[in-house]
Amino acid sequence: MAEKPTTVEVKILDKDYLVACPDEARDQLLQAARHLDTKMREIRASGKVFGTERIAVMAALNITHDMLEKDTMSDSASSILNAMDEKLDTALGEGSGR
Repeated sequence: MAEKPTTVEVKILDKDYLVACPDEARDQLLQAARHLDTKMREIRASGKVFGTERIAVMAALNITHDMLEKDTMSDSASSILNAMDEKLDTALGEGSGR
């Protein structure tokens, strides 16, 4: 029988979120939340991106990019990611800049 997930409270950019996760994954969830909070605060502090949603998207892209780089992604995957990053920079630059 599977264990019932634990509800863990995490704080990201001064907002509290309740997240269900297995008890054994609690520490990893808290570490991930701290990492995300740090990245989002860095982006917000840069003053180039406004709005929590845009900050979250940029943090997600930056974290994903870092993870893919560490996994020594293929050249084609790298070019696709770079092209997407440039398009997003352009799109966000029109409204708020990056």
